[in-house]
Amino acid sequence: MLAAAAVCPCPPLLQPQVAAGAAAELAALRESCAAALDTLAETRPDRLVVLGPGAGAEPTPYPSGTPGSFRGFGAAVDVVLGSGTPAPGAAPLPASLAVGAWLLADHGWAACPVEGLAVGTGCPPARCAELGAGLAAGPSRTALLVLGDGSACRTVKAPGYLDERAAPFDALAAEALGTADTAALAGLDPVLAEELGAAGRAPWQVLAGAAAGAGLAGKLLYDEAPYGVGYFVAAWS
Repeated sequence: MLAAAAVCPCPPLLQPQVAAGAAAELAALRESCAAALDTLAETRPDRLVVLGPGAGAEPTPYPSGTPGSFRGFGAAVDVVLGSGTPAPGAAPLPASLAVGAWLLADHGWAACPVEGLAVGTGCPPARCAELGAGLAAGPSRTALLVLGDGSACRTVKAPGYLDERAAPFDALAAEALGTADTAALAGLDPVLAEELGAAGRAPWQVLAGAAAGAGLAGKLLYDEAPYGVGYFVAAWS
């Protein structure tokens, strides 16, 4: 069963050494992420699945102990997902899960074992729902740390330039995340999300599949678009 979920964005800039001089600009975002993780810990789950966007269309699991790094973003910072020892030659964490691993380490997460799952940004909504239902199945109390950004087209300086469809898309996503509206999340248009660069669409729809019927309530903790990208933080419990 799904006990709780925290929704956070996943820009590498969340890591202060990557952000460098811009680190202070995202201080409120980091504080909101920490508050969402507090909500997760308070529910005392049996396991935590860190869920974020990855490449391709199929999901890729990452066991506890998988390493990640921010070195590709100019910061000599290495992270590990949870604890444990990965298999020799294990693939490193994708950027989204590396951000999740850093958030957990910065929070001092020790509430339960951690594992990861990357979902391709092209994963169809029905498959996302199926994945979510699978994560929530079984007697163990599962929590999700769901990583993903909104549109990347909110301003002319945004990575995807300005698109007038971006603000309405983000408003719909923020409302759904803040109210734990699984139907609204499940109904997000994958084609529009791809056109707007909203990498959070697939992970959010996995969350919707996991939370369907769970009776969770949501609270929106952050809704801003620094750098023209929609960033949301929400806590479901």
